[in-house]
Amino acid sequence: MRTYTTILVCLFCLPELKSQDTLNLLFIGDVMAHQKQIDAAKTDSGYFFTSCFEFVKPYLAEADVTVANLEVTLAGEPYSGYPAFSAPDELATALQQAGVDVLLTANNHACDKGRKGVERTIGVLDTLQFMHTGTFYDNIHRSRTYPLLLKKNNITVGLLNYTYGTNDIPTPEPAVVNRIDTAQMAADIALAKSLSPDIIAVAIHWGEEYKLYANRAQRAIADFLLRQGVRLVIGSHPHVLQGMEMNRTSDTTVQSAVVYSLGNFISNMTAVNTEIGVMVRIRLIKKHETTHIDRGDYIFTWVYKPEENNMRRFYVLPAAVYAGQPGFFAHEKEYRRMKASLDAMRKLYRETTTEFVEYIE
Repeated sequence: MRTYTTILVCLFCLPELKSQDTLNLLFIGDVMAHQKQIDAAKTDSGYFFTSCFEFVKPYLAEADVTVANLEVTLAGEPYSGYPAFSAPDELATALQQAGVDVLLTANNHACDKGRKGVERTIGVLDTLQFMHTGTFYDNIHRSRTYPLLLKKNNITVGLLNYTYGTNDIPTPEPAVVNRIDTAQMAADIALAKSLSPDIIAVAIHWGEEYKLYANRAQRAIADFLLRQGVRLVIGSHPHVLQGMEMNRTSDTTVQSAVVYSLGNFISNMTAVNTEIGVMVRIRLIKKHETTHIDRGDYIFTWVYKPEENNMRRFYVLPAAVYAGQPGFFAHEKEYRRMKASLDAMRKLYRETTTEFVEYIE
């Protein structure tokens, strides 16, 4: 008989900050595992993804809470990439070792491998003691573990997660995949409020693939969530970057923030704008029992895919750092492609982003 554990998470395993009233959140985009990524990670004894994240590990580990969108299932062998993802469990292990604390599982690939994929993904993440939300064994499991409450440094964040769909694959009963439904989201937000978090965040899988600008539907849903009292809206799915916005109150404190798309964090995509992503950092400050968004910044990332020993390798780079190191790249054309994409996305953000600033070391 399956048992459930209510997820009321205290992040005791993370190092304490000197200030108990400050919480640094980091959100990263789509974690994918295409077949070439799986092949590149194969070793004689299993799979090794750890090196993929070595260049960004300091950023992931430094944050109090790092959240990523896991856009694959962990359905076990045979492993497969697009269009029906089943990644080796070692991918989750590598993310955890790199500093990722929370994985989001409500996305359009959640049902790629049917009921086994949904259930085994949950089971693997539970075994790893990974915080996660978005998919559930059944409604009882959902009612006992949702919303996910993150507690750290005297600040509590209520985290909700939804997707627009599952690629026309029906959710296999009795499993539950959170869908974008305004009535259900309103009920979930009301429940989250009853648990008295300092702030409510919604991670949402939405929008049109490969579009650099948020569409009308995204903006309408974001407005709905903000009216319901959500303070942070973090988007994924388009596989490219979209803008960010902050809204300030009359006393200049930030009331809410919307990130329309984080883009890809790691994948084998090569289409224009799909190799660059962004890590978004949000700092919360609690003073006199009132929590506000103190600031937000972002770090561009680039998936570098060199050929090593006749095999394509995958490394996530902090793009601004390596924009000044052309000699790091095996071929000049790879450097030029990254630099051109970085310049283009900086231009996009000048047009579409308010209040957030780029962090450059």
